[in-house]
Order: sequence, then C-alpha cells, then structure tokens
Amino acid sequence: MKRIRLTKHAKLQCSERGAAETEVHTAVEKGLREPAMMGRIICKYNFSFKGIWQGKSYSIKQVAPIIKEETDEIVVITVYTFYF
Repeated sequence: MKRIRLTKHAKLQCSERGAAETEVHTAVEKGLREPAMMGRIICKYNFSFKGIWQGKSYSIKQVAPIIKEETDEIVVITVYTFYF
C-alpha cells in the first residue's frame, strides 16, 4: 500500500469532527470506496463508537476521508465523520 499523507486541512478536520488519524488510515485501507467530485475518492468505514458526541449518544461513528491517489502516495484532502 502507498504511503498515506494527511494535509493540514485534513488534520484540522479530524480534530474538529472527532476522528483520530489512525481511524483515517483504517478508513483509507479498509473502507468502502466510492467516486467523489473532481476525480477524488471517498472511503467510508464504520467504527463501533458507543459514546457521546456533541451531547448525544451514538453507537456508530463513520469516518469518511476524501482522498486523491497520486503516483507515490495517497493524499487525504479532508475528513468527514457521521454519527449514527
């Protein structure tokens, strides 16, 4: 597998949206991949959460990084999280 690099923006989104960088790596490596805008790819991976996020209780956290595959690396552009 290629090296995975998070942009500064992606790292900021991780902290704002409650995703750990290790979870982003797992989502890129194991997640369901779907086409996204501008030739990019979204990788979706569900984690067991069973916790509180912004005052509400959730059992699943989906981490969904947007990536661009380069020749020698995978660049994570941004990171979304969804709580269920």
